[in-house]
Amino acid sequence: MSADSGAGETDPVPPVVLKLGGSLITEKDRPETLDEGALAVACDAVADALDDGAVDRLAVVHGGGSFGHHHASEHGVSTTSGTRDAGAVAAVHGAMKRLNAHVLERLRDRDVPAVPVHPLSLGARAEGADGDLDLPLSSTATLLGEGFVPVLHGDGVATAGEGVTVVSGDELVVELAAGLGARRVGVCSTVPGVLDADGDVISAIDDFDAVADALGASDATDVSGGMAGKVRELLALDAPAHVFGADGLAPFLRGEDAGTRID
Repeated sequence: MSADSGAGETDPVPPVVLKLGGSLITEKDRPETLDEGALAVACDAVADALDDGAVDRLAVVHGGGSFGHHHASEHGVSTTSGTRDAGAVAAVHGAMKRLNAHVLERLRDRDVPAVPVHPLSLGARAEGADGDLDLPLSSTATLLGEGFVPVLHGDGVATAGEGVTVVSGDELVVELAAGLGARRVGVCSTVPGVLDADGDVISAIDDFDAVADALGASDATDVSGGMAGKVRELLALDAPAHVFGADGLAPFLRGEDAGTRID
């Protein structure tokens, strides 16, 4: 699989945006420990989809799992609480770079032309932890156009009034999907889809109010909180999104429905 240049294209194919959850690819209870089996399955599915031509352009985001979350918790840094301690920023970012390097290595072992994009070097919030994320995407878009698979990750982000806070993989997925005009969005985690109050997968969601009670949510629920917040943000996208477990990854990349469809 080569990095096939997209130069000269006047109407490039919109990309697929895929998130690999940190709880999927790491052992969350063991600091900086990969779930080698799950990561291998995910990388195999990505490589197969690119080889088969099922996906033309792909941007990947992965969560922090036992890498970033461990250090962020240790230093008291979160999506809402920042730090001005350079050592804390370096610890969180360094852990995420290490996880990113593992993901990149395993993708490239399968001839996927994966390259890193580090949000700390790109993004900022201008109005505190509740402010909108400004994430320039010109480099990511150009990498896609040149045939690469950019791989982003949860990270620290410069935040006015807070120093550095955490930007989650879920937020990055929404930013990428909207900014790059994604045609499909996939969120792969340890659950088979969005679950109702009985633990069953909800096959499709096109209206938040219809599932709010099942998700334990209300109109006052913060959009950044839990599955309810994730569903709210995915519903706001123009592209259809799917939330699924590891078994749904290959079908999703083939263009099939998987887990819960949100649109």
